[in-house]
Amino acid sequence: MSGKTLSTGQVENVHKKSTSGVLLSIAAWIVGLLFVSPVLWMILTSFHSETDAAKNPPAFGAPLTLDGYRSFFDAGPWPPLINSVTASVVSTLLVLLLAFPAAYALSIRPVKKWSDVLFFLLSTKFLPVVAGLLPIYLFAKKVGMLDNIWLLILFYTVMNLPIAIWMLRSFLAEVPVEMLEAAEVDGAGLVLTLRKVVAPVVMPGLASAALICFIFSWNELLFARVLTGTVSQTAPVYLTGFVTSQGLFLAQVCAASLVVSLPVLVAGFAAQDKLVQGLSMGAVR
Repeated sequence: MSGKTLSTGQVENVHKKSTSGVLLSIAAWIVGLLFVSPVLWMILTSFHSETDAAKNPPAFGAPLTLDGYRSFFDAGPWPPLINSVTASVVSTLLVLLLAFPAAYALSIRPVKKWSDVLFFLLSTKFLPVVAGLLPIYLFAKKVGMLDNIWLLILFYTVMNLPIAIWMLRSFLAEVPVEMLEAAEVDGAGLVLTLRKVVAPVVMPGLASAALICFIFSWNELLFARVLTGTVSQTAPVYLTGFVTSQGLFLAQVCAASLVVSLPVLVAGFAAQDKLVQGLSMGAVR
């Protein structure tokens, strides 16, 4: 049996690479734990009583209780949660319905001056959000749409539409032209081509865009705080109500924050594979 014997220098290089790999892994775990530690602290605090939660330093060995969650659900959080689900889901569906054909027209079948269209879409994100707050509030008041969930749906759709078009365009640019030509030869129209040929290919990209739009809509606070009242109040706005003149009920706030975060966490874990695949596909040209 023949083989090559590594020299002393090669063995040392292999050992150094192995050691550096272990050190990088340890450093990555440390950084990851630092980012996750506030979330873990929030989860642990949500199972403490208000007395133990208010202690400084935190009482990590304190007995666990569900009082924070009982207080949260007894306060009646269902209308704000339903409003958040409605605004996020409906606006995300509208964004995908509008962004998919728009991205198709800007990538596979580019319209004239498509680069100017993309720049215009990008320019809509240049304006600071606060700068548009007063005009939108005055418009909503004029047309009588204050404290209306459909106003939030419309705003979230407009807010996320440029992002979705830019994302989907990069995904659609990867679709082989031969597939579209074959569908055209078979007599498929535009709608059928988009639904049966293009959509299955770019499904990871659609999932990525949908998840990002859902997260942006679910987490939005500023406009929801100004444009809603009691009828269309969303979950993030509802959370701000726990800061009262009597003080901050830390355990209850942590319990409420965890419950409100669960839809985003569940959606993220459920679409994790599609999200990673879609972002990778859209990044590589």
